Amino acid sequence: MFEKSIPRTKTRTAFGILELIYHATVREIRKDHRTPLVGLLLNMLQAVIFVMTFYLLYTIIPGGRRAIQLRGDFLLFIMSGIFLFLCHVRTLSAVVGSEGPTSPMMHHAPMNTVISISAAALSVLYLQTLSLITVLFIYHVVFTPVVIEDMIGAYAMVIVAWISGAAVGMMFLALKPWAPNAATIGASIYTRANMLASGKLFVANSLPSAILPFFDWNPLFHAIDQARGFIFLHYNPHFSSWTYPLYLSATLIMIGLMAEFYTRRRASISWGAGR
Repeated sequence: MFEKSIPRTKTRTAFGILELIYHATVREIRKDHRTPLVGLLLNMLQAVIFVMTFYLLYTIIPGGRRAIQLRGDFLLFIMSGIFLFLCHVRTLSAVVGSEGPTSPMMHHAPMNTVISISAAALSVLYLQTLSLITVLFIYHVVFTPVVIEDMIGAYAMVIVAWISGAAVGMMFLALKPWAPNAATIGASIYTRANMLASGKLFVANSLPSAILPFFDWNPLFHAIDQARGFIFLHYNPHFSSWTYPLYLSATLIMIGLMAEFYTRRRASISWGAGR
């Protein structure tokens, strides 16, 4: 109470916020499992199960592989869709589930909801990146050499999928204090819809022009299709763009931040009662 207030420069304040985001991110990673290695292994296991499920599906369906119309490692094709899909939907779920303005953690300055959202999103990116690198390394060493045409561009699309997941999640997070059931149901519907609408099962160049508009609205669809353009030498995406999800994400993040600020100014402790 009698502690003297020391003026802080903008640089020191910025580093203080970054340090706080770092510690909040570590807390998010360890929230479900005390040992980060357990969380990483479970994350990898789920990704491998997804990959093997779709691999068997394409193997069982007659002419499944030939319908892709893509030359290259078929398992790498499946992994490119699965990992971007998981990164997108898990980031969305983490942001929606991050601590809001009525959380007890918000009573400890300088903690705020922006730091909570950033930590939730960064924890997912950290786990997904480690899982991606580990699974690709094991596949490269044990099965067959992994050849990626443009590794930097391919990982940039992972970042695009992550950013767009955080942006969509912020929209549902802003709605959550006012209509918690609607926000939860909406996030669940969006996640389920992306099982097909993400385009992880096919490439955009193989879609008929009449069907393409059903997928073109989805930022994850563009990120996955562009990632395959960076991964495979003989695939050039004509019907997707990496700029669309970035522009859309920037717009959604700005709207989400304004809505979150409006909600924070009017937050009541009773909103968190009974939840």
